[in-house]
This record gives sequence, structure tokens and C-alpha cells, in this order.
Amino acid sequence: MARLSHHEIVLFLLALAVVLGAARLLGELARQFRQPAILGELVAGILLGPTLLGRLFPDASGAIFPSQGPMAVAFDGLRTVSITLFMLVAGLDVDLNTIRRQGKTASVVSLLGMVFPFVTGFLAAWFAPTLLGKEPHGDRFIFAAFIATAMSISALPVIARTLMDLNLYRSDMGMIVIAAAIFNDLVGWLVFAVLLGTTERFHGAAHGPAATIWMTLGYVLFMLTVGRGLLHRGLPWVHAHTSWPGGFLGLAFVLALVGAACTTWIGIHPIFGSFLVGVALGDSSHVREHTKKVISQFVSFFFAPLFFASIGLSVDFIGSFDLKIVSAVIFIAMIGKVLGCGLGARWAGIAQREAWSIGFCLNARGAMEIIVGLIALQAGLIGQTLFVALVVMALVTSVISGPMVTRLLRKQRQRRLVEFLSPRSFLNPLRASDRYEAIQQLCLAAGAATKLDARVIEEAVWSREKMMSTGMGKGVAVPHARIEGLSEAVVAVGLSRGGIDFDAPDGQPANVICMILTPKEDDGAQLSLLADVARTFGPEQVRQQVMQISGYTDFLAVLNTQTL
Repeated sequence: MARLSHHEIVLFLLALAVVLGAARLLGELARQFRQPAILGELVAGILLGPTLLGRLFPDASGAIFPSQGPMAVAFDGLRTVSITLFMLVAGLDVDLNTIRRQGKTASVVSLLGMVFPFVTGFLAAWFAPTLLGKEPHGDRFIFAAFIATAMSISALPVIARTLMDLNLYRSDMGMIVIAAAIFNDLVGWLVFAVLLGTTERFHGAAHGPAATIWMTLGYVLFMLTVGRGLLHRGLPWVHAHTSWPGGFLGLAFVLALVGAACTTWIGIHPIFGSFLVGVALGDSSHVREHTKKVISQFVSFFFAPLFFASIGLSVDFIGSFDLKIVSAVIFIAMIGKVLGCGLGARWAGIAQREAWSIGFCLNARGAMEIIVGLIALQAGLIGQTLFVALVVMALVTSVISGPMVTRLLRKQRQRRLVEFLSPRSFLNPLRASDRYEAIQQLCLAAGAATKLDARVIEEAVWSREKMMSTGMGKGVAVPHARIEGLSEAVVAVGLSRGGIDFDAPDGQPANVICMILTPKEDDGAQLSLLADVARTFGPEQVRQQVMQISGYTDFLAVLNTQTL
């Protein structure tokens, strides 16, 4: 049986340590500059690969990171496992209920956000293939279809992170963006899987293209219907009879690997199988936000850095860099996605600034674009020059997403929480045992303060809560809704010393519950107030002071102190 020699094992372990250490170090450095960790992880691979180390010390680079032999095979296997588990995490973030409940607005944004970049990408690749780096031997239609698909895909993890950094994740705008990104991911990966099924070079002709496509569609249908139902019914048993989080982690990883094996046998990439397993698992109400975060942290701090750093180990980013192709790819990608999503949001009735903010949010490509590009490179659909252009485009669109949204929204009038509080809508203590009771009591208080029907308010707020929990973490929750007929914003605050479960990402109960009601047509009020809640109650000492107060006057005093 072929195996690594003693010397190769030593070099393999040292190589893993070097790659993981460099990726984690540069990933954390990127975070310090408020950039995605993936940027630092990619740079680590570029520095250790043929781009730099291979040029300066080719012998050392060839010894530690060989391109052939048992060590190369071991690296390739580990990279496959890493990206398989990373896509499991990406699938867990996909909440199918979010798409269903967002209705017309998210549907229009999603549809135009797919159609516009798909059409612009296809036309550009069809009529100017050389400009986009088409290989001479490549099929023109398949190349154009790949470019169209690559231009359409967004990066849900990067988008979610951007919204969290801007305190917009739990807002209505954030929900529209997330729903549209989920739709893009599902449709984009399905189209890409079908596209791969037509390339015999990738799946080794294990099945014919037609059989591969039909089996792929069958797998998708099974996982999103029967498979999803079986997992939902089985998860309570797993939680009841296994330790947490080990039981769920074990189940998720086993199913992800089985799903990856299934799609590999079908003839498409293993990541598609693990992605759909993640979708089926994450859609269950038995999987809490904190559980998803545990899996995400485990994968993101070990497997993801190894994968993204390994990309730089196999590609020469200097030798394959072509400024003309990079510029063309970035231009086509941004025009199609920003215009499509922005016009879709305007068509759905969203105000101009918020609509274009949605466009720039969904323009972030991040890890998903890099993964698509790498698979296409391995399948022979594209060459290294176009792959490098796609990586640069993914990074550029991810980096500019946050600053562009900030610039578009910052000119709106800043609202402060204290402007809309009243003694009648302040409940201390809030006597509720769960979030439904908490929302109900806050709605009664808000109704008394505004003369609005408390039942109407409750229906709107609870409907919004069911789409996505409004627990922000750190003991704070922000249930909210836009109310027809409301002339100005209303804020109701409840303090619960025992804490109320709002399914926050950190798993902590909410002690401070701020319910925000805004006029239906006022797009800026909700975003501004949500951001102010995050700023005000972010520091731990502020939350501690709030929980020690005795009345409304003391609460105002704590809040006003934060503005000094």
C-alpha cells in the first residue's frame, strides 16, 4: 500500500503548520483593518506559493509544497475535505423560510439580481471572449455560460458579515438582502452544477451529461423535500440522546461527507452535495443560531484558512495577472449585479439610497466566486489568467461593499433612541417568560402610547420576528416592524433581569429588549435606530448600568450619558 515516508510525514506536518499559521496570522491582520479574513488567507498562500517563495527559493518551495507525489495528493485530499465542510457552513446560513416570507420585494430583487448579471456576462463572453481570457481550445457556449453564472453568484457569508459590521443584519433592508442572496446561492449553484455535468473532463465520463443533469436535479429535489423533512423530525432525538454540541457536529459532518460523496459519484463537485446538506439542516427550527455559530467557528478557524491559503500554493498570481482581463471582469461583474439588484429594489418601491445600498451589498462575491473559479479551473473551463481575474474581482467587490453602503446611507438624518422613548412605553421589569409574551407586552405599551391598535402592531412585529430572530447578542434584542399609518417612530423598551430567549447568535438571553416601530414609508428611520441601539448597548458597562436602574428617569440618564 502506498503511503507517506517518514521524511514526507515530517515535511507534510511542517507544511500544514506553516500554511495554517500564516493564514491565521494574516487573516487576523486583515480583520484588524476591517477587511474579510479571506483576504489575509489568500495573501498567505500567495506569499508561500509560486508567486513569491517559488520565485525566490524554488528548491525550498518544491520540497515543502510539491506539485506531484504523495504529499501533493495528501494536500489535495485535505483541501477537498476543507472546502466540503466550508460549503456545509454556507448551506447552514441558507434559511428557506426567509425567501418564502420576504414576498414580492425580495423576489424582484433576487430575480433581477440574477437575470441582469447573467445576461451581461453571457453577452460579454459570447461577443468578446478574448477580452475575458477564453482559452483557444475552449467551447464558446460553455465558456459564456460559465461567465454568466459566475457573474450572477453572490457570497452569502461575506454579505451577512458586511451587514453585521454595519448593524444592518436584523433590519428590513438586511432581510431583503439576505433573502436575495440565498436565492442567488441556490439558483447559481444549481446552474453551475448542471454546467459541470456537461463537461466530461470534470467527472471522468462516469455518466453521460444528460444522466448527470437528471441525477443532480433529483438530488436537489430529494434534499429540499424528503431529506429536509427527515432531518427536521430526527434532530430532536439527536439533541435528546447526544451531548451538545458534539452530537450535532458529528451528524452534520457525517451527512456533509455522505452528501459530497453522492454528488461526486453523480459527476459534479462534492461541495454541491455538502452545501445542500447544510441547507436541509439549517432550515430546521431545531437548529439554533448559536449551534450554527459553533460549527462556523470550528470550520472557519481551521479548514477554511487551509483551503484559501492552498489556492495561492498552486497559482502564480504575478505570471497569470492580466490587467485588461481583470478590469473587464470587475466592470462587467459590478455593472450587472449593482444595476440588477438596485433596479429590482426600486421597482419594488424601496427608496433610492436604500435600493442602491442593496445593490452594493449583493455585489460582494467573496469566497463563493473564488470557489466557483477554482472548480472551473480544475474542470478545464477556464485558464489561470481568468481565474486570477475572478479572485481579484471577488476581493475588490467584497472590500468595497461596506464602504459604499456606508456612503450611500450616511447622509440620512441620524435618529437617536432617546428621541422616541416615553414613560408609557418603558417596562421595568418586563414580566415575560418567552419572546412572544415580551413582544405582546411591548406592543400593548406602544399601543397605549400611540393610540394605535396593539393587535395590529403585534401582528406586524411577530410576523417580522418569525422571518428571522431579532436577538442581536450580548443580551440585546430588537424586535421591529414598519407600521402603516404611523407618523413617526415609536420605541418601547423592556428590561428583563432573568433574560428572554430571542435565539441570539451567541446563545445568550436578552435582558434589554428594544422594540422599534417606524412609518411604512420612512426607510431611514429603522436603519438609523437599529444602528443606535447597537452603538448604545454595545459596551458591557452600559448594559450593566441599565440593569441596575430603578425607573425611566435613570434609564434616560444612562442613555444621555452615552451621547456626551
